[in-house]
Formats: sequence, C-alpha cells, structure tokens
Amino acid sequence: MTDDTPQPTGNEYLLDNQQSEAGERFAALSALFDPWTFRHLEGVGVGAGWRCWEVGAGGASVPAWLGGRVGPTGRVVATDIDTSWVGGASEGGFAVLRHDVASEAPPPGGPFDLIHARLVLVHVADRDKALRSMAGALRPGGWLVLEDADPALQPLVCPDEYGPEQELANRLRQGFRELMRQRGADLAYGRKLPRLLREAGLADVEADAYFPVASPACTVLEEATVRQVRDKLVAAGLATDDEIDRHLANIAAGGLDLATGPLISAWGRRPAA
Repeated sequence: MTDDTPQPTGNEYLLDNQQSEAGERFAALSALFDPWTFRHLEGVGVGAGWRCWEVGAGGASVPAWLGGRVGPTGRVVATDIDTSWVGGASEGGFAVLRHDVASEAPPPGGPFDLIHARLVLVHVADRDKALRSMAGALRPGGWLVLEDADPALQPLVCPDEYGPEQELANRLRQGFRELMRQRGADLAYGRKLPRLLREAGLADVEADAYFPVASPACTVLEEATVRQVRDKLVAAGLATDDEIDRHLANIAAGGLDLATGPLISAWGRRPAA
C-alpha cells in the first residue's frame, strides 16, 4: 500500500502569523470556538495547581483562560513557532515559548496535567510525531485534548448553495483547500483523532464535533482568510482577481450564510502508572 498523502511543497505556512490578517483570524476563531474549547477543558477538570501546555497557541485567549483556572499554584506554558500574537505572563498569567512541536522536545515544566492543541496538527507535516510527543509529556492521569478541523466532512463555506454568489464562495473555498492539500494538510484529520489517541496509549477516549453554519465571526474569518491567501490563489491559477473581488463584495453586502468545516474535539487520559 502506498501513502498518497500530499507532502508539503516547502516550509511556507499558508496562514502565516506575520500577515496582518492573522490577528483578525485569531479573534474570529476565538469568538467561534473558545466557548466550545472551554467546555471541553472544564470537562476534564482543569483547576488550581494544574500544569498545562497550550500547543500552537496562536492568540492569547486559551492560555489566558487556563491561567485563570490554574491560579498562582499552577503553570501554563503557551508555545508556537511564531509567538507574535500570543502576549505573555503580564497579560494573562502564562509563559510564552517559541517552539516547534513536531521537531523539538516538550517544553520545560512537564510532565503536564493537561495538553491542548486546537487547529494545529492538521497543518503539521509530521503530525504523528507531534502527537506522540504530546502524549509522552503527560503525567500519569493527565489529559490530552486535541481539536482539529475535518473540512473533507463538510467542504462548503456556503452549505446552502442556492445562487451564483454561493457557488463562487464554494469554488474559492475549494481552491483554498487545494492550497492546504499542496502544503501537506490532512483535510480528513479530525475524524481520525479518537483512533490516534487510543493508538498513542490513552484511555477514556471520547470525541464530538462543532459545526458553525452562520455567524458574524464566520464572516470575519472568511474575509480575513481570503485576503490572506489571495495572492497564492491567483498565483496557483485557482482563482482570478476579479473572482476574489466579487466574493469580497458579496461578503460585504451581507447576503452570504458562511460556515466553517467541522471542528472535532477528542480527549483521552494517560493511564495511571
């Protein structure tokens, strides 16, 4: 059997944190997914004194929330390959470290009671290695909570495709997914998380999914994402400038019900020694 998973074409990350749209995307992702994420983190019992590792933090909202939960007796370390938007301890009671989960040893402060990553592994080339590294950094009884997209389950940004504006939006989303695929993203990764957690030796594994269909945050996220990848879509022949301008105008007109792909959350516990 051959592995037909596309390999990355280079080290360039499609949604680079250095671009101005990154902050808009992080704010929209927080509005969409933070309540869902916090529900799962509360569910595994995170509380005072816990040691937590937030992987690929992006923005500050999740590590800041964790810092409030663990209090002064706990510790939260937030890592990312680009920490430009994370902030730091003075803002939310957490430490920040530049770190690549796929190629570096876990950060200081472990073993951890909780390790969490949201919308990270789907973009990582060696995601299996990264997952094993996280699972290995748990203390006995500690929890790994992974949340990742599965755009192959629901590939449309406009599920109600009733007119040319919606058809254009979905065509551009198809182009965006192709750019992700070319860079090695696994567009069916989310559904695999329960199995992968079990294969990593974790117990009490569960999973569920969240699927926003329309919200102001979905609109902000779509506009920022399209602007961020505009040049790459055009360069790859996946869209024209005119198509992108029309889509952005359609978004601004307010007549599109914009969705996201399902976010699948899975969690498991390292068995006690």
